[in-house]
Amino acid sequence: MAGGSNIGLTINFNDPEADPEERDEEVQKLLSQMREIDAVEALERVPDPSTPEGSKSLGGFLVGMLTAQVNPINFMALLRFLSDRLVGKPIELEVEANGKKLKVTASSREELESAIQAAQKFISS
Repeated sequence: MAGGSNIGLTINFNDPEADPEERDEEVQKLLSQMREIDAVEALERVPDPSTPEGSKSLGGFLVGMLTAQVNPINFMALLRFLSDRLVGKPIELEVEANGKKLKVTASSREELESAIQAAQKFISS
């Protein structure tokens, strides 16, 4: 796969047993780790579109979510990076490329591996 427009990736920590603070801690930890790698073009928390102006609730971000923009050349490296860090964490992964979206969920190593394979196949097609 060569060049092309960036691939959008959204990760949602959606563990029903975790409270909002725990999910937010997972996002903060992953944001910190992802900032250390060169594969990511842009990285940020997902703004809450329904937060009233001036509200101070959790900083106006959706709890447990982050988004990244990745160059297609670096996408596979980012997936390998994420597979090591997201094992056993219930997540929802959304990949957007070429005007198409793929959304998968995972809560075990096997499901995460399947989700990553689906994302790889989606980007390759």
